[in-house]
Amino acid sequence: MKRVHVAAGVIRSADGHVLIAKRSLDKHQGGLWEFPGGKVEAGETAEAALGRELAEELGIGVTAARPLIKITHDYPDKQVLLDVWEVLAFSGEPHGAEGQPLAWVHPEDLPGFSFPAANRAIVAAARLPDHYLITPDHLSPPELIGGLALALDAGVRLIQLRSTSLDGLAYRALASEVLSLCAGRAKVMLKGPLEWARDFPAAGWHLTAQQIRQHAGKGRPIASSRWLAASCHDEAEIELAAELGVDFVTVSPILPTATHPDAQALGWHRAAELLAGFGQPAYLLGGLGPRDLAQALRVGAQGVAGIRAFWPD
Repeated sequence: MKRVHVAAGVIRSADGHVLIAKRSLDKHQGGLWEFPGGKVEAGETAEAALGRELAEELGIGVTAARPLIKITHDYPDKQVLLDVWEVLAFSGEPHGAEGQPLAWVHPEDLPGFSFPAANRAIVAAARLPDHYLITPDHLSPPELIGGLALALDAGVRLIQLRSTSLDGLAYRALASEVLSLCAGRAKVMLKGPLEWARDFPAAGWHLTAQQIRQHAGKGRPIASSRWLAASCHDEAEIELAAELGVDFVTVSPILPTATHPDAQALGWHRAAELLAGFGQPAYLLGGLGPRDLAQALRVGAQGVAGIRAFWPD
């Protein structure tokens, strides 16, 4: 069965809402919502196909877009490759040119809509930013809270509270303070024993590579309504993370770092290889900063993660 190559767009309005359309009942996966787009024709690039399809379906002209995620999915009756782009600017007013219902949806409300199974990762990618801040170690709680307040004011929307220098009791106390500070402004990922997760229902959880291996074969360890991420360093860990049903991963180290000078850097080419078949959002980590975002997007990542490069001075 030949895999059908489809270009799809996560189209954002000026206020950050995302446009979705309902598939007609006579189509494959009819009656479900989708991110607009259509089939890539022979000899056509995905970007060109996206522009053509959105002009035909919605009456808009794409003026700025960038790669978001690629997903392969096998239905019982069809195999698809979804080549998804984030549409950042367009001309015209979107309308259902083929009679299809449209809806502008806040990203956090997307999970409440029924999408085809292949779209699960797109829903996650549409809700995630392109920067993932990991907090520095060896800061006092007041210093960390002060820095986070500045980061939030600067627009950071995804934060991992990493503080290996604190004992469990101190970390939990700090986590409560961070969650209160970030409520309604940023997603917070905590680390530590999964037994703690029930005490912090507003937080996502970021698994270590060791935790991925410990929980292999046991299924997703927290509810699907909460964010679940994992730290990965090789193909085996990425495969285990996918089996656990994580929403996104970090892949590291991409470049040599001062923190781990002896670690073997993966490099950009290997990072691209690791992400090629993953089909979930991934942040690249290790020696990277905001200047590396464009390259990260080109190799298939959601964005970049970092400590020093993203921590406010």
